Amino acid sequence: MIKSKMITLSTTLIIGLSACADMQENPKQSLGTLLGAGLGALAGAQVGSGKGQMAAIAVGTLAGAWGGSEIGKSLDKADKLFAARTAQDSLENNKVGEVSSWSNPDTGHSGTVTPTKTYQTSSNQYCREFETTIFVEGKQEVGRGQACRTADGTWEIVR
Repeated sequence: MIKSKMITLSTTLIIGLSACADMQENPKQSLGTLLGAGLGALAGAQVGSGKGQMAAIAVGTLAGAWGGSEIGKSLDKADKLFAARTAQDSLENNKVGEVSSWSNPDTGHSGTVTPTKTYQTSSNQYCREFETTIFVEGKQEVGRGQACRTADGTWEIVR
C-alpha cells in the first residue's frame, strides 16, 4: 500500500516538475498540464479503493496531464480571463445546474461553467462544486472542481 502511494506521488511530482521546467517557454501548456494532472488525480481518487484506487489515481494523473497539456497549448491570456470571469459570476449567481458560457471571438475558443452542488462548511463558509467544459480547436475537455467563497466575496478554487 505504501509502495503504491509512493509510486503515485512520484508520478504526480515528476509530471508537475516537468511542467514547471517548461513554464517560461510554454506557460499555457504547462498550466494545462498541471491543472489536467490535478483534475485527473481527483477523478482517479473517486474510483475503487486500496491498490486499485492508487492505480486509478496514477492513470487519471497521466491522462489528465496529457489532456490538459494539449488544451493548454492553445489557451491564451484572454481565454483564461474569459473563463475566470465566467467562473466567478457563475459560482456567485447561478442556481445548481444553470450553465454559464464564455467565448473568445479572437481565438474561437469557448467554455462553460455549471455549479453542481452548493453547501456550507462547518465553519459556515459557502462552497460549491462545479463542472467546467473547454472547447479548443475541436477538442473538448471536461473538469470538475470545488470552490469556496473567501472573505472578500471572491471564489477560490480549493480542489
